[in-house]
Amino acid sequence: MTDPLKTNHHADHAGFSGVSGLLAIVGMVVLGRGYARLVVELAAVSDADRVADIGCGPGGAVRAAARRGATVTGIDPAPMMLRLAAAVTKDQPRITWSQGTAEALPLPDGWASVAWSLRTVHHWKDVTAGLAEVRRVLAPSGRFLAVERCVRSGATGLASHGWTEQQAELFAAQCQEAGLDGVRIERHPQGRGAVWVVHASRP
Repeated sequence: MTDPLKTNHHADHAGFSGVSGLLAIVGMVVLGRGYARLVVELAAVSDADRVADIGCGPGGAVRAAARRGATVTGIDPAPMMLRLAAAVTKDQPRITWSQGTAEALPLPDGWASVAWSLRTVHHWKDVTAGLAEVRRVLAPSGRFLAVERCVRSGATGLASHGWTEQQAELFAAQCQEAGLDGVRIERHPQGRGAVWVVHASRP
């Protein structure tokens, strides 16, 4: 069930492995294309950007950013996700895949001009630590976007994987507390539903 006082209410998720992991990956590949297009457009990705995709899954948004000429690092804690992402991404010298978490990003200070988390903040183990890492890896004026599916209060099971409006507002406040600037919340239609997008930048 969604916890209105937590933006990472699925932090105890067991991760992706085995048959259930494969089924989740299929769903991400099928449904993730629209999300990838949206985040690349909203971030205004160009060939001048270096992008960090936090929780990249099978890599749809990574590939979308690379098609715009950006240099991209896809980061995920699940080896299964990274193996699939690499297997379906051929001849892309601008793409790197790295195992890691939001709380320990495998990137140097100030490396990224853009960082995003696409439907993964609700799985982060520690939002405060994750946002500190986002701030660390962003270059000055670097852009950060967090995208989560709009869900109703009290939802359970798969329907709870996302944010209520209250949780989106809470995450925006957490971004401000982490020292990020220009924080704002948007709601965008997506498929049959909608998503929350929290924008922020590094001072």
